[in-house]
Amino acid sequence: PVHMVEKLNKVVHIERQLVQRLGREPRPDEIAEELEITTDEVRDILRMAQMPVSLEKPIGEEEDSSLGDFVPDDAAESPFDTASLSLRREDVEMALSALPERERKVIELRFGLSGTPPCTLEEVGRTFGVTRERIRQIENNTLKKLEGLPEAQALRNCM
Repeated sequence: PVHMVEKLNKVVHIERQLVQRLGREPRPDEIAEELEITTDEVRDILRMAQMPVSLEKPIGEEEDSSLGDFVPDDAAESPFDTASLSLRREDVEMALSALPERERKVIELRFGLSGTPPCTLEEVGRTFGVTRERIRQIENNTLKKLEGLPEAQALRNCM
């Protein structure tokens, strides 16, 4: 209720003033004396301010929204970030699709682009039956090749 919010604001305002003046947190009876209300009223107002409120509680004149609609979810990715990531993935896939199968697979395995964790040179070497040094050479040559591909232009624009 609006009148309770106003009372709470008054209590908080007086509480801050008393902290400044007294150098400590005021007792409820000190706040009550300043506001010329009872100590029980001060306690009720402070208790109500601490009561949990459901995020599902309807709010607004038509009660067509809930409180939870206005609480940001810091853990959720922003739609912009999600869309950007999706577009970058598409750009990477397009650039890799221009490579020969073996080179594409080496890059996917080394950088974890195929939904698996990144692999070591040795692990990729075992997959192809070659040494880790050969995989390092393939990786380096492929990365240089990617720099020159027109399909990788979108990736360069992102950097």
